[in-house]
Amino acid sequence: MRKIIEKFKNIDSHRMHHILMRIAIIAFALLVIYRFMSFFAMQNRSVFNMTRDAAQNGAPVSVIEMQKTNGVIYEPLFVNNNRGFVSGMRVGRFRAGQRITGGGTVVSVSNSVDLDSGMHVVRTHGVSNGAHTVEIAENGFYVPTYAVHNGVVFVVRDGVAKSVPVSVVRSDLDNAMITGVAAGDVVITSNVTDGSLVKIIK
Repeated sequence: MRKIIEKFKNIDSHRMHHILMRIAIIAFALLVIYRFMSFFAMQNRSVFNMTRDAAQNGAPVSVIEMQKTNGVIYEPLFVNNNRGFVSGMRVGRFRAGQRITGGGTVVSVSNSVDLDSGMHVVRTHGVSNGAHTVEIAENGFYVPTYAVHNGVVFVVRDGVAKSVPVSVVRSDLDNAMITGVAAGDVVITSNVTDGSLVKIIK
């Protein structure tokens, strides 16, 4: 250490000034390079943006692959003394043997209109008075009710959401039985727009 100090003492002030200047210039140059590299690293850093990612890679969606299944739709029926009254538009949904939630069954459905009420009579057995639902079981294509938008569902075609017109055979608050789709169609249950890129959630 003493030798190093001696050497520094022997260096004249003019030469020492040059050495310090060079050290300062090198330190400044390194600082500038570091700042530029940090700036470019920040510029190139990809910040995740959900909207941009959806536009580039497709919006993540939940789907159902269409296959005919035995599903159940629940149809409301108000019963009094084991009799319910339904309109001509609804009478075709009821038939003998259907189960009623809470116990009981449908015994018969009148073809003719009751003259007093102007409606069709649905006779039941073992059903308490009040509001009930009748289980209408049928084989068909079922989707969540919310997947039907103004008479169309959206299906995945080549990674794009395409609208397909459908008819709702019957529905309740949870499910809808539809026609207009085919076995193997992939129906989107998420909120999308026609023509948008989509990415199926596994």
